[in-house]
Amino acid sequence: MGLEVQFLNSKIKQLLVLTLIFSFFATSLLGFSNSASAAPSLDVKAEAAILVDGDTGKILYQKNVDMMLPPASMTKMMTEYLLLESIKKNKISWDQKTRITEHAHKISQNRGLSNVPLRVDEQYTVRELYEAMAIYSANGATIALAELISGSEAEFVKKMNAKAKELGLKDYHFVNSTGLNNKDLMGQHAAGDANEENMMSARSTAILAFRLINDYPEVLETASIPVKNFREGTDDEIEMDNWNWMLPELVYGYEGVDGLKTGSTDLAGFAFTGTIKKGDTRLLSVVMKTNSYKARFDETKKLFDYGFDNFEKAEILPGNYQMKDQKTLPVVKGKEKEVKVSTKEPLSLVIKRGEKENYKPKFVVDKKKINKDGELTAPVKKGDVVGHLNIEYKGKGEDYGYLLDGDTKGKTEVVTTKSVEKANWFVLALRGVGSFFGGIWSGTVDMIKGLF
Repeated sequence: MGLEVQFLNSKIKQLLVLTLIFSFFATSLLGFSNSASAAPSLDVKAEAAILVDGDTGKILYQKNVDMMLPPASMTKMMTEYLLLESIKKNKISWDQKTRITEHAHKISQNRGLSNVPLRVDEQYTVRELYEAMAIYSANGATIALAELISGSEAEFVKKMNAKAKELGLKDYHFVNSTGLNNKDLMGQHAAGDANEENMMSARSTAILAFRLINDYPEVLETASIPVKNFREGTDDEIEMDNWNWMLPELVYGYEGVDGLKTGSTDLAGFAFTGTIKKGDTRLLSVVMKTNSYKARFDETKKLFDYGFDNFEKAEILPGNYQMKDQKTLPVVKGKEKEVKVSTKEPLSLVIKRGEKENYKPKFVVDKKKINKDGELTAPVKKGDVVGHLNIEYKGKGEDYGYLLDGDTKGKTEVVTTKSVEKANWFVLALRGVGSFFGGIWSGTVDMIKGLF
């Protein structure tokens, strides 16, 4: 009986040891699995979405970004751009008054759409109509502005498509100034078929928004107004609640949100272009075709949370930075044979947290500034731009690049740090003679070597 007990105890000990070993490895594997899956994943419930750095256009997240979808009232960002451009060029002014056409009047009376009712016997200032468009997405007011700028909405739509090309949009097709389906325009649609809508990709929508807030940052002063009364103090006074319910004061408030534009139609679902600034970082997002009014804000919150949790703004290069393998460029016909080069300004970018060492500079010389042998030609002035430094991501994650190819943002210029005067004719002649005899001497040495 004692031997059996000893044998049983021995087996129990072995079993306990095996259990402990198994538990250790299972825990280790589980820990490894958790660590391996620690990289953030983002399930954005929208047909298409994009998140970018609002200062450089660096893409931080994307989903179906080139799929053409209806932007609905996000279209009005293009109308805003053309309006602000017209004001900048002094073609119209904020205080300028305009009458309302019968077409704009009829659309404005449809309260099933977003509108402030307009009257044909009244005149409205550009600022009044602009605020109605930007805050309340008023469709009649938008048409009135399009007609003021171009004479007719049809001509304005031509400008929209031309400007889209100029701004670098990739995929777009505009048929009206508002983003409504043409069927809602009572047979007075400016272009396209009777049931057609504007179309844009998420990438193109982001490019439009990016250009809008960077070219005309004042747009955010109006876009961030949570509520305002239209024609306050008159019989036509109407309270305009901003449809962007992510503004901090509104229903789904998110601190730092100050724009930009919502949109919804039966075909488009619910869409939203949002922008937010925290500290010195601005993010810009687009979600297209979500399934509810609230969903577009929920999905935008996911994008903003993802952006601020996983990225940070950091100085990648200081001013006067010199590449280790490219501190100088050769100079021909100069008093000196080379010149030092360095960055003109420091460069800060939104980068992945904790991965600063994975962002490496790459010198791209301006080929227009050098000859076929890669030399600058004297005279060279201090501060001459000779190229730029690109920042390349060398980490393991995916790099989506920038919204706009060839944009100067996300780069820093490389300049000469001193001047190099052109050598006089005597010095150049001596160098020519030296090169000539140097060539003869080298050739003679090679010939003598060949004899032995």
